[in-house]
Amino acid sequence: MRTANIERNTLETQIKVSVNLDGQGEARLETGVPFFEHMLDQIARHGMIDLDIQANGDTHIDDHHTVEDVGISFGQAISEAVGDKKGITRYGHAYVPLDEALSRVVIDLSGRPGLTFNADFTREKIGQFETELVFEFFQGFVNHAQATVHIDCIRGHNAHHQAETIFKAFGRALRMALSADERMTGKMPSTKGSL
Repeated sequence: MRTANIERNTLETQIKVSVNLDGQGEARLETGVPFFEHMLDQIARHGMIDLDIQANGDTHIDDHHTVEDVGISFGQAISEAVGDKKGITRYGHAYVPLDEALSRVVIDLSGRPGLTFNADFTREKIGQFETELVFEFFQGFVNHAQATVHIDCIRGHNAHHQAETIFKAFGRALRMALSADERMTGKMPSTKGSL
């Protein structure tokens, strides 16, 4: 099974992440950041990844360290669980609408970290959640999953909808990239011979 368990402990956060890439989309999330948990649930559900995240962070200061470090830990877990990447599709993409909002996410599990992020949120906060932390989560993820990710929120005027389409599209694109390619069984999806 493609699973991983990651622990990250710093003076700012203590985080445990468990993933099953071939799961049922079930999530157990305790981060102290309710809107963020709602977004992580979208990744699990639409990515069909079983996801358990337990985070204790310095949210009395703000949510930055918790969100960023969960991104780092989740990226590490994905990298460990996917293994040598033989036989996977490698690339994934998805467009996801939610009412007036529409986002596109394209992923390459390339072994090279890179994030292109274009989202002009219409509000600085969704409830108490700062929208700039969406970028911080994905930056932490790409650096530690060693993935190239392009995120574009194409349109939307409701910030909640904008964020949710990003996370749903990310889940769908990740699911595609991690899926088995029957024609590539046992083969590395790269002319370099490794990723």
